[in-house]
Amino acid sequence: MRYRSRAKNPLLTLVVLLMIGAVPKPLLAVDGGSELVLADFNTGDKPSNIGGDFGAWDKDPNDETQGCQQSFEAIDALGDETGYSIRLDYDVDSPNPAYNGFWMKLNDLDATAYNTVNFYLKGDPQAGFTKRVKIELKDASKQPSPYIVAGVTEEWQKFSIPFEKFRRVKNWDTLNEFVVVFDDINSNPKSGTIYLDQVTFSSE
Repeated sequence: MRYRSRAKNPLLTLVVLLMIGAVPKPLLAVDGGSELVLADFNTGDKPSNIGGDFGAWDKDPNDETQGCQQSFEAIDALGDETGYSIRLDYDVDSPNPAYNGFWMKLNDLDATAYNTVNFYLKGDPQAGFTKRVKIELKDASKQPSPYIVAGVTEEWQKFSIPFEKFRRVKNWDTLNEFVVVFDDINSNPKSGTIYLDQVTFSSE
């Protein structure tokens, strides 16, 4: 005697798969496109939303006249009362060549489905802050591809940069790193505080 298996409830199956982590998190819809959240920092801890490490970096950790410190701040760009952002206290006011900032690993992410990198920035009016910040993307070659963001204010702003602006990136299917850079050329004032939040890739 043959037995026919009963058709499974597709909704129940999906719920079970989501519970065991067998189905990836869905992309967020954005103006008819899609958005991948790389890091919203809302756990107040590492790693990022895609499992990547991140932190502050210094050109010369032994030079006490320059540096960057990273910390979590209970201020969220999207107004989430339980959310966090990254606070970056930078100092490039040094007699030596100075640059530092924030790095976030992308784990050789395949970004070919997207065409724009987005993030929120704001400055701290009490500490002071630079209005210009350098953003870099790196592919598997780890060669930095820079772009200067201008117009940072003391209010949260969303900055969206098309991938085509990062001209040195050759392999969008193996992205290695997202980097924020403060340097003694573009940073004015040369010490201050910037907040970073909601780093995403989107298809516009």
